[in-house]
Amino acid sequence: MFRRTDRRNHDHDHDHARGQGPGPGPAETALRLVKVSKTYGSDDSAVTALDEVTFSLADGSFTAVMGPSGSGKSTLLQCAAGLDRPDSGIVMVDGAAMTGGTEAELTRFRRNRIGFVFQQYNLLDTLTVAQNTVLPLKLARRRVDRARVREILAAVGLGDRLGHRPDQLSGGQRQRVAIARALVTEPSVIFADEPTGALDTRSARDVLRLLQEAVRVHGRTVVMVTHDPVAASYADSVLFLADGRLVGELHRPTVDAVAERLAHLGDDVMTGA
Repeated sequence: MFRRTDRRNHDHDHDHARGQGPGPGPAETALRLVKVSKTYGSDDSAVTALDEVTFSLADGSFTAVMGPSGSGKSTLLQCAAGLDRPDSGIVMVDGAAMTGGTEAELTRFRRNRIGFVFQQYNLLDTLTVAQNTVLPLKLARRRVDRARVREILAAVGLGDRLGHRPDQLSGGQRQRVAIARALVTEPSVIFADEPTGALDTRSARDVLRLLQEAVRVHGRTVVMVTHDPVAASYADSVLFLADGRLVGELHRPTVDAVAERLAHLGDDVMTGA
């Protein structure tokens, strides 16, 4: 499947062993948040979406983020991925802080170190599969390795679809293009926002296995926001949010264990506990 390659345009060496827990140094930590807070609105209408969230994710890990509606999952992803700026706190990718700097600097940072997979694919209808895949490289003005692009698309099962356009593909195939697009820049972290939300069960399973392979074979770090316990069970661990706070973590998740934890969180939210 995926061929492991060295990451490009990064400041730090990543020759450490995979599978270690989060450590103090940037070489072992792909993503670190320190007391990240975000509030929308002001005065009486203010809503705290994130309340001093702190955690570290190991390089080469697959983490699901879950919680009740309004728990802060989407805000966490947006702030961690550099799509939105937190009001306070620090977000670090590979030991480099994303907080601070200009919008242009933040955009360059995202293009070099971060990949995205969205629920609605975010493909351009006028571009072919191959053209959509290399778009991040084009935007970053980076060299396009055509052989590498073909290899990635073959690995996600689209080797015979390079010239097709999105309207000629199924939902599952479109999401495969999105995964290929996320992989082609060789990012440090791939953020997936409800990547299986619009897919049937079989396509969802295939996409989740591809995300697993991105981690286990290709060496990427994946952070996936999901509401689905089945999707979460494909991850190495699950972080649980409630009312903008990190309230728990589950390692080696199973569908039943995730569902039970979510049920308890839902009960706590309803009772105000």
